[in-house]
Amino acid sequence: MPSASTLALFALAALALIAIPGPNMIYIATRSMSEGRSAGFASALGLLTGTGINVLAAAAGLSALIASSDVAYDVIRYAGAAYLVYLGIKALRSHGAHAEAAAPRGSAYRQAIVVQLLNPKVTLFFLAFLPQFVDPQAGPVWTQVLVLGAVLGALGFVMDCGYALAASSAARKLNGFRHGNRITGAVYLALGAAAALTGGRR
Repeated sequence: MPSASTLALFALAALALIAIPGPNMIYIATRSMSEGRSAGFASALGLLTGTGINVLAAAAGLSALIASSDVAYDVIRYAGAAYLVYLGIKALRSHGAHAEAAAPRGSAYRQAIVVQLLNPKVTLFFLAFLPQFVDPQAGPVWTQVLVLGAVLGALGFVMDCGYALAASSAARKLNGFRHGNRITGAVYLALGAAAALTGGRR
């Protein structure tokens, strides 16, 4: 079990990293602006679930296996990029903002899980960041990874909910985020292209 000082230091470092804008923040913001606050919260919960699965994988050693293989890394990276492009095309082809707003919130939750799981840099994050706070003398390593992962997930969830609130409030001030589906689709396509073209290890 990590010490209290280690947990506090980890929490501060994790907050600094989480606060840096990235694909997750953009995903939450566009979903919240185009579909409303509840969709943003559902997406935040999905990202939290994806983080939890990544934590379990890291504790089991699967993350190290994936990170050590260039082929596995690239397969996950391109699968993630393809999924984002699929979401973009789906948003562009949807029939208006009303139809999208009526979509089940379970869809936002499930898609967020997939987005998180197909982001190979999350796996590398657990390998490069968490080990710095793991002390073999403090108990089983897998237990420490789970505890640190839980802290990271909780902080990320709170931050994502904040993004959802801010984005949905901004959308209401902009009179319902006109052309929301088109903008959401364009953002997903851009994220997919960025993941495919700039997501390499180097």
